[in-house]
Amino acid sequence: MSTIISVRINKELKKEMDKLSYINWSEVIRQAIEKKIEEEKSKIRERDIARIKRASEITRKLRRRIEGWSSVEEIRRWRESRG
Repeated sequence: MSTIISVRINKELKKEMDKLSYINWSEVIRQAIEKKIEEEKSKIRERDIARIKRASEITRKLRRRIEGWSSVEEIRRWRESRG
């Protein structure tokens, strides 16, 4: 199903479009909208990737090893204490 939208243009632009009446202006507008949507989606993906990388780097910096401490042993100790 299609939806109809309307676009306002000035008279000069309409005159120029009329001179090129063989062009399917609806298709031109449709393609321009699709292209813009893809550009915006790409920007969002790039921002998301940058955020993921930044979060990963922060996590890596926050992670530290403590001598003599094992997360596996700690989990086992907690499980055993719940009995």
